[in-house]
Amino acid sequence: MPRATKIVATLGPASSDPDVLERLLSAGVDVVRLNFSHGSAQDHIDRANLVRSIAQKLGKPVALMADLQGPKIRVGKFADGKVQLAAGERFVLDAARAEPGALDGVGLDYKELPRDVKPGDTLLLNDGLIVLTVEAVRGEQVHTVVKVGGELSNNKGINKQGGGLTAPALTAKDMEDIKTAMAFQADYVAVSFPKSATDMEMARQLANVAGEPWRHKPGMIAKIERSEAIPLLDPILRASDGIMVARGDLAVEVGNAAVPALQKKMIRMAREHDKITITATQMMESMIVNPVPTRAEVSDVANAVLDGTDAVMLSAETAAGKYPVETVEQMAMIALEAERAEDVRLDANFTDRVFSRIDQSIAMGALFTAYHLGCKAIVALTESGSTALWMSRHNIHVPIFGMTSKAGSQARMALYRNVRPLLIPPHTDRDTALAEAERLLVERDVLRPGDTYAITCGEPMGYPGGTNMLKVCRVG
Repeated sequence: MPRATKIVATLGPASSDPDVLERLLSAGVDVVRLNFSHGSAQDHIDRANLVRSIAQKLGKPVALMADLQGPKIRVGKFADGKVQLAAGERFVLDAARAEPGALDGVGLDYKELPRDVKPGDTLLLNDGLIVLTVEAVRGEQVHTVVKVGGELSNNKGINKQGGGLTAPALTAKDMEDIKTAMAFQADYVAVSFPKSATDMEMARQLANVAGEPWRHKPGMIAKIERSEAIPLLDPILRASDGIMVARGDLAVEVGNAAVPALQKKMIRMAREHDKITITATQMMESMIVNPVPTRAEVSDVANAVLDGTDAVMLSAETAAGKYPVETVEQMAMIALEAERAEDVRLDANFTDRVFSRIDQSIAMGALFTAYHLGCKAIVALTESGSTALWMSRHNIHVPIFGMTSKAGSQARMALYRNVRPLLIPPHTDRDTALAEAERLLVERDVLRPGDTYAITCGEPMGYPGGTNMLKVCRVG
């Protein structure tokens, strides 16, 4: 059984060497994440070109995801690079402070913090390792008492427990970075810290305008990192092409214990909306320095797969870790084992579904037919990739082949669970296209004489959203 769950790997110093990158793609990476928190615009363009050239050499469809930095809600710098805070001490976060920080306090990158907090609020610094209680707000100064101490170094992040920071999701830097991402036609743009559907709609509009010279429209991924986003998941999903379950910042705001249930809820809701999901943060964290994962990490990855996530993501593990290739190999192995244990009950998924579109009904009909006939494959001849996406929302352990003449659609489908995207020449004649599809799968040893498969297409061909035909074929 081929692996259905996709792997997203972050590019960084440990993985930018062409030989290492080629080994990563060969080991199972389907999507390469470019982290716009680091590096120049030219760095990202060069890395994107490198990824595409290696993917082409390997004959493997790989999507590029530009991950925007978002607002910098961080402390400033310290005179000695860091301070050691002890419980009970007083510490001032000062938006007006220009001199380097010390034991008494530090400046802020985020100048609006004094307006966003009030006495009694809890601030969490450095991913929640340091906890401060707000005692008073005086002008530009936030006076706090250290509740949980520890080492605080330059530019560490600030979260407010329960959310409520007013920083906009899209900064001026993000807007410039969207232009850079469109210069190399990133397949996906991940938006950090969106609080509402409006944030995603604005990001999409900016990306579509920047991509217009290339007639390119990327998929938009909402990174769910703020507690304010949780009650607005439904409209955010409708405004996005998918979500990232970004468990790091989200855990700091809502508490670690709340995240597992939220993860399951988000993945379930995304599938119900026919959207994609990426589960991220600390999935194989120990493999930054160790050659094997912990048992807890194995269970974490497997549970995300069993929840139905489209992809699992690696951050520092591949960007800066000692074992980037081994990490991908381990993650691929875990995902495959979890998929083998999945319980497939297709009929239950169909009893309460209503389909208003012909193309969506055809996609669901193909799934139902392939499941009950025991087809070896499902083929979607698709312009936009939508038919393959709808099919991929249900687990039936029959591989889906999204065949398209558009390179952009092929790359987008690289993130869809259980979809194998293939690029084919454009065809206007239906019978020629069907024969070409069968030839390709026989050539790849997916189909053999006597095997049945289901195939969908539109007639006339070549129109997005035009899928209106389902055919069941047997290889002669």
